[in-house]
Amino acid sequence: MTGALDGYRIIDITSILLGPYGTQLLGDAGADVIKVEAPPKGDSTRYLGQAHSPGMGGPFLNMNRNKRSIALDLKQDSAREALVKLIETADVLVHNMRPQAMDRLGFSYDAVRAIKPDIIYCGCYGFSQQGRYKDKPAYDDLIQACSGLAGLFEAVEGEPKFAPTVMVDKLTGLMMSQAVTTALLHRERTGMGQFVEVPMFETMVSFLMVEHIYEHGFEPPLGPLGYKRLTTPLRRPHRTRDGYMAVLPYSDKQWREFFRIADRPELADDPRFTDHTTRNEHVHEIYGLLAEAIAEKTTEQWLALCEAAQIPAMPVLSLDQVFADPHLDDVGMFEQHDHPTEGRVVLTKPPVGYSESPGAIRRQAPRLGQHGAEVLAELGYDKAAIKAMRNSGALAGEGRN
Repeated sequence: MTGALDGYRIIDITSILLGPYGTQLLGDAGADVIKVEAPPKGDSTRYLGQAHSPGMGGPFLNMNRNKRSIALDLKQDSAREALVKLIETADVLVHNMRPQAMDRLGFSYDAVRAIKPDIIYCGCYGFSQQGRYKDKPAYDDLIQACSGLAGLFEAVEGEPKFAPTVMVDKLTGLMMSQAVTTALLHRERTGMGQFVEVPMFETMVSFLMVEHIYEHGFEPPLGPLGYKRLTTPLRRPHRTRDGYMAVLPYSDKQWREFFRIADRPELADDPRFTDHTTRNEHVHEIYGLLAEAIAEKTTEQWLALCEAAQIPAMPVLSLDQVFADPHLDDVGMFEQHDHPTEGRVVLTKPPVGYSESPGAIRRQAPRLGQHGAEVLAELGYDKAAIKAMRNSGALAGEGRN
C-alpha cells in the first residue's frame, strides 16, 4: 500500500523547522518532496546537535526523511531555469521566504502560476500579509511572546516564559500540511490551483483562543479572556510521596469517585464541587484539595486507585523515560533505520494510522544536493548540461552527473 499523497510532487523551498516539519508530514503521506536548498550550507537545521558527518544532525534526519535534495544557486539564470522546469512538473510549491525575496528571484505566486496554472502555492510567513506586521521578522520565540502564549505563563507562574519546545513552528507546520492537502482536494474537485497563506502569528492566536476566548466570546463580553481551569497556578503535575503525576477527574462521577478514594466522601455533596460549572468557579479550592490528597500516597498507589475507579491518571515522565516507554515500544514509535551514510538512525514513525493508505518512512534524509543530478535528469537534462551547471556553481552538492 502507498500513502494517500503518492503521485503528488511538492517543491519544498523551506528551511529551519516550520516548513521542513510540514513537508515531512506530506512526504510521510507519500508525496515526492524535492527540497531546494541554497549552497553552500543548505538548511541551517542540518547543523543542530552533534552528528557523524557535517550537515547531518539528528533533528534534520528526522524532519527531512522522505525528501530528495537539490542545491541550486537561484541567483544564477541556469538555476532559475531549472526551477522553472521543476515547477512545470509539480503540484505544490511551499516556501517560507519573505514574499519580496521570492519576487526578486522571479517566483512570486503570479510568476509561478504563469508557469503552472493549477499549482498550489503556499507561503509560510510570520504574519499575514494583510496586516501591519507583514514585514516584521518572525521566529518561534517572537511569536510565543506576541501571541499571548508566553503571557499565559505569567498568569500562572508570575512571569512570562517560553514553552520548552518550538511549539509555534511545529503547530504552523502542521497547519501548513493540512492547508496544502485541503487545497489539493479543492483542485481535484475544481481543477483550480490557488495561493495559500499560512501565517505563524494568526495560527498561534487561533490555536490559543480555542478555549481562552472563554467568556469574552460574546459582544458585549460576559467575562474576561482566559479559561480559568487552565490559568490557576494549582493546575500542574502533583507531587506524590515519591514523584509526580497528573490526575484529572473531569466528569461529575469521576470527581465523586476521587473524593471517595481520597477518603473525603463528604466533598461530593459540597455545593462548590457538585457540577462542572461550580467546580470551574472554585477551581483554586478543588485543585488545592487534589494536591493535598495526592501528596499522601505514592505514584504507584495512586495509579492503581485511579485505574480501579476509572479516573484518568498518568505519571510524569522524563524524555529518557518516554523513549523507553513500553506502550511506545508496543506500537514501534521509535524506528531504527540504516542511513546510507550516517549509519543506524532512530526516527519517530508517522503517528497517524490509516487502514488503506498508511504513511511510512521510505527514504532517508538526503545529504546536501544529493539528488541534484537525478532530479535534473528527470527534467530532461543530459550529463553535459548537468556538468555545466556544476562548473558554474548553479548546481551544488554531492550528486553524480
